[in-house]
Amino acid sequence: MSLVRPWAPGDRPPGPSALEGPGPLLWSVRPGAPVAADADPFGPSGPSVLDAEERGRVAALLRPEDRAMYAASHTALRVLLGGVLELPPAKVELMRLPCPGCGAPHGRPAVAGPPGERVHFSLSHTAGLALVALATRPVGVDVERLPSPRTADEAATALHPDERAELAALPAADRPAAFVRCWTRKEAYLKGTGEGLSGEALSGAYLGTGPAPADPPAGWSLHDVEVPAGYAAARALRTD
Repeated sequence: MSLVRPWAPGDRPPGPSALEGPGPLLWSVRPGAPVAADADPFGPSGPSVLDAEERGRVAALLRPEDRAMYAASHTALRVLLGGVLELPPAKVELMRLPCPGCGAPHGRPAVAGPPGERVHFSLSHTAGLALVALATRPVGVDVERLPSPRTADEAATALHPDERAELAALPAADRPAAFVRCWTRKEAYLKGTGEGLSGEALSGAYLGTGPAPADPPAGWSLHDVEVPAGYAAARALRTD
């Protein structure tokens, strides 16, 4: 299991030396109070932290809890990146890398700047919990809530044939937990590579449904992340 530390507003951000180790560094983020549609979702310092696109995304979310989670997780990402880059959070410029499949600029999110100077990051959020990962190499992270049996069975059809067979062999009560372990590993790895959740990518790499992940493709490491009961999470890190 990869260790994760909690982050809260007001915490001192990491400095540039934080990424001198093998990494990645992982933080968990909890949402603030639910945000009403006519309320300021960013708090007293939010507008100076989130950019116009991020503020627009918060405003477009229908559920107050979703607005709070998005605002909290993206604020945390900017604060953490600003710490290691020695920049004010609002000055952190983000971009999209080229898609590995088509070359269009909708690939993995990245910090703008020359490739050799980038700090790599990944952000994932679900109802009630988010994870942020920072590393000196491409990294992917995913966190999900435990799904219903029906959702797990329906989504499992997109997995690798061997993973589908593993799930089918389990008692029905055990399948949701095994499915979500596999799904978070898969999404973390595909976020790290920048491929995204296409059907071919989901069914291609075998990462396993058991208590420990299977060996990922060459050049990557994959670990489950310790999160509260009712959730599953994983992180992938490029190693070469």
